[in-house]
Amino acid sequence: MNEVQSQIEAARAALTVSAPKVRPLGLLGATALAATAAVLLAGVMVLGPGIVIEDPSVVQAGLSVG
Repeated sequence: MNEVQSQIEAARAALTVSAPKVRPLGLLGATALAATAAVLLAGVMVLGPGIVIEDPSVVQAGLSVG
């Protein structure tokens, strides 16, 4: 009977799931990545798809003619 009880306790110990460790540096990296993505997305939303940044040499060539 004692051997069966020890086998049951060993099986229960094998089935328990331990909580994963939280690494502060990994959490900080994930937060920085999310913040960077949010800032870049906000920049795209502000500029919008209609904004065109032209090549400065083309702009200069257009201004000197005429």
